[in-house]
Amino acid sequence: MSETTETDMNEQSESAPIDADLVRALEAIILVASDPVPLELLSQILQQPAEVVESLCASLASAYEEAGHGFQLVQIAGGYRYQSHPDVAAYVERFILDGQRARLSGAALETLAIVAYKQPLSRAQIASIRGVDPDGVLRTLQGRGYIDQVGRDPGPGQAVLWGTTPAFLEKLGINSVNDLPPIVEFLPGADIVEALEVGLRITKSDDIAPSVQEITPVAEPVEAAHDEPGA
Repeated sequence: MSETTETDMNEQSESAPIDADLVRALEAIILVASDPVPLELLSQILQQPAEVVESLCASLASAYEEAGHGFQLVQIAGGYRYQSHPDVAAYVERFILDGQRARLSGAALETLAIVAYKQPLSRAQIASIRGVDPDGVLRTLQGRGYIDQVGRDPGPGQAVLWGTTPAFLEKLGINSVNDLPPIVEFLPGADIVEALEVGLRITKSDDIAPSVQEITPVAEPVEAAHDEPGA
């Protein structure tokens, strides 16, 4: 009898609504945080099991979405944060990006993509892929907080190895580098590669033979004209 009563009480406690003060505290912590807040830290601060906090975050995220707010509660870079809704991205970009912040150059974006997909890798490896010295671009990306030194190559020279940072994940809105789109999606199709090969193919000798034949007859009348006075 006592076992049945205890089970019923546990079920009631699990189904009972979470204290409103707990919800408010969770919202306040994530709102003031400058970086995504890890689940473990939220659990520790709120003094609640991680499963409870995770379920509460999911419920809040769903409630915000259903209410049509211009912001979301998302799990990014190993933690939770508030961010603007993708539907209003054009307005946010107009406010933040238009003339207020320098954008990365094509070289910087190319180097960042190499590091993101091939990390960890050394400066020499980056240079071999890009074909140019990447030192200046690496300093720029490190200054922006998108990449950092993550270790050293165990081989000769122990070269510094570069990798992306949590700030990079946060900027892209992903939880880990495993969420990056497959690189094969950016590769050209077989038909495009074949078209490029045809367009860049060196002309064969038999293809230029007609042009040589056209030039040869032009020289013969000139030689004949020189021969006439002697005749």
